[in-house]
Amino acid sequence: METSKTYDNYPLWFVLISNALTLPIYALGAYIIWGFGWIYALLYLGYCLALEIRLFKMSCVDCYYYGKLCFSGRGLICSWFFKKGDPKRFVCKEITWRHLILDFLVPIIPILAGTVLSITNFNWWRLAAIIALIILGFPVTGYIRGSLACKFCRQRELGCPAEKLFNKK
Repeated sequence: METSKTYDNYPLWFVLISNALTLPIYALGAYIIWGFGWIYALLYLGYCLALEIRLFKMSCVDCYYYGKLCFSGRGLICSWFFKKGDPKRFVCKEITWRHLILDFLVPIIPILAGTVLSITNFNWWRLAAIIALIILGFPVTGYIRGSLACKFCRQRELGCPAEKLFNKK
């Protein structure tokens, strides 16, 4: 594997790019689901928040970037709400595709909901939101994670279960 420079604290522009991707995914999903009613959009946003909290508790507390500026800023934010965990626990974790299902549902739920809504009540804005969500949720997210986030991650070099999953040779 080619070694590259890693960051102790990512530059702020990385954090801005990361969140300029994540937040619109959540917003597009809520907009699409709003077609079923505002309560469903709020439930969807609650689901997104629950996944963020789960990430803090299950990963960020044990990560090298706890209390530091990682690519998404979550390492620093996590330290405001949760106590530091054990970095050895992070390295020993194993992630499979099954573990990622809940995360993949963030774009999939609104895409499916938007498809149903488009069949029953077509709307060009909704179609544009679905297409944008597909693009942002999959190829753009993959590119940002692989080319910007993970490439310069110190935790990747120390041992990262996601890196083991995505970079199997």
